[in-house]
Amino acid sequence: MVKEKTIIANPRPSDSNSDPGKADHLPRLPLPSTAQFRISNFDFRISRRSRASVLILALWALLLLSAAIFAWIKFIDQSIAITGDRNNGLEAKALAHSGVMVALNPQATRLTPLLSQQINASRGYKVQMTGEGGRLNLNWLLTPAQNPDAGKLAIFQRYLQRRGLTIQQQLRLIDCALDWLTPGNVSRLNGAKADADYHPPGRGVFLSIDELAQVKGTQPLVSQAGWQEDFTIYTNPGLIDLQAATSRVLEALPGIGDANVMRFLQVRQGPDGIDGTRDDHIFKSVDEAVSYLGVSSLQAQLLSQYVFLDDPAQPTVHIRSNGQCGNVYRHVEVVAKKQGLQPIILSWKEL
Repeated sequence: MVKEKTIIANPRPSDSNSDPGKADHLPRLPLPSTAQFRISNFDFRISRRSRASVLILALWALLLLSAAIFAWIKFIDQSIAITGDRNNGLEAKALAHSGVMVALNPQATRLTPLLSQQINASRGYKVQMTGEGGRLNLNWLLTPAQNPDAGKLAIFQRYLQRRGLTIQQQLRLIDCALDWLTPGNVSRLNGAKADADYHPPGRGVFLSIDELAQVKGTQPLVSQAGWQEDFTIYTNPGLIDLQAATSRVLEALPGIGDANVMRFLQVRQGPDGIDGTRDDHIFKSVDEAVSYLGVSSLQAQLLSQYVFLDDPAQPTVHIRSNGQCGNVYRHVEVVAKKQGLQPIILSWKEL
């Protein structure tokens, strides 16, 4: 018979009487356990999922960090650009002021070379200097408001006609402007009385050109681009300077047609057809200038009441200085009376 041999896998420790040496010689073999295998497999799956979650969290953190870095870089770039523009703006403003100072020099004229300076490709200034007397003086046209000059009102009305206003719009604008200047709550036929939302000051004069836009009935004019360029309040006595008047202003004068204005400008501007250049014809007297307008002696006598030639030694000038630094531009507009060594600043506006 074959004797069976029993193998004890995990013998229990013997009691104190057993022989310890015998137990040491017995083999100890681990028994496979289905429960342990399942637990190990479960732990393995948990470990894989944990590593995947950690990887996703790390990727999200990296993405957020990258976004924060890019946002910070963009913020730095914007700050640098803003600082650069501010610095360029200050320099452009300083260059524009330099141009004004050159133009205010008693010896400077429209032909002075220093009125245009280009330091380099992106830095410089350019000054345009014109006679302020070439514009229509609002206070000269409309005052005294209680008894305005009919001839001056006719000049203003012809100007409005050239601007495309209908007869009704012309009369409405003129009456409202006179009501604006007249003391007391006076309303002319086409004018406008004061009400809860409209308060004419009645002080007798305009304090600025922009004030005209506050007057009722002026919208057909002030809605047009560049209307301010044709007006002033700074000339004295307010007559129209034939050496500086634009074609629109000249056309508003009595007895002058479009053809006469064109011939007059051809003479004044010289061969190049541009005002303010070296080939301009400088009139020596009002009579000489009027003679080029092609009017009769009677018309010339009537016209002489409204025109003059500004004193070339003490002119009232309109200075527009443009300064550039990089892509930044600054503009300064000044109206000044140039007399002696110290000019009188009548208006200073920075744009």
